[in-house]
Amino acid sequence: MSDATFTPTQPTFLQRALRKPGFVAGLIIIGFSILLAIFPGFFAPYDPNEIDYLAVRQPPSWAHPFGTDLLGRDSLSRVIWAYQVNMQMAVFGTVFALVIGVIVGALVGYYRGIADLIFGRIVDAVITFPFLVLVIAVVAVLGPGLVNMYIAISVVYWVYYARLMRAEVIAQMGNDYAAAGVVMGYSDKRIIFRHLLPNAITPVIVYWMTDMALVILLGSSLGYLGLGAQPPQAEWGVLIAEGRNFISTAWWLSLMPGIAIVLTGLGFSLLGDGLADLLRPRG
Repeated sequence: MSDATFTPTQPTFLQRALRKPGFVAGLIIIGFSILLAIFPGFFAPYDPNEIDYLAVRQPPSWAHPFGTDLLGRDSLSRVIWAYQVNMQMAVFGTVFALVIGVIVGALVGYYRGIADLIFGRIVDAVITFPFLVLVIAVVAVLGPGLVNMYIAISVVYWVYYARLMRAEVIAQMGNDYAAAGVVMGYSDKRIIFRHLLPNAITPVIVYWMTDMALVILLGSSLGYLGLGAQPPQAEWGVLIAEGRNFISTAWWLSLMPGIAIVLTGLGFSLLGDGLADLLRPRG
């Protein structure tokens, strides 16, 4: 009778993902948030800008589950429509910084030398000041608005992605495949973008996921200060600012959009943590 060895099959990526409750919870939260952002009119019971002076600052009820605001507008509808703006912030507030940072970081990490020295001075100049202060300064120069906010974030934040990408590329260059590419005469472009970058991008993607939560919080903060989205546009920071003077008498005006910020940020954080665990090399 021959001895047969049983080799257990390795679980697939999907199977491993479904075993992580945090990742699944984050995926559900962000998936539902994306649906609200794409189809706000399907979920919102009222027009977010419909004014009703006979229903000013009404508390939560069956007709208005989140109450009404200072102009009698349905708060639930405005919170739902704000998903469109705030999820847009999460994407456009990070994607340009991500692309610029990945390219610059990969080039600096590969060539080093004078490029590394110049990049080091840029990093020192940026991290000397708090990130929020720099963004507010740029927005103050360009003027309030979502587009200027995206420009301000991209101008400042690409440095953080570039620093992370540079470190990953330097680490990957110590592997045999990078040296083999040089020996085989591959061009620098092929080595960087076809070999080094795909192997170094994983930590940057994980960082991007969690960073979306921070950008939503930043965008809401700028909206609260009047430097981001502008009324009557529904945005969580703007909604909180509209209710700040009535926190004791109309608490729902600031509480409901605040809960939306916390839940969405939690979703991105759980998703990022789950991805980090799933993509971590297994021994």
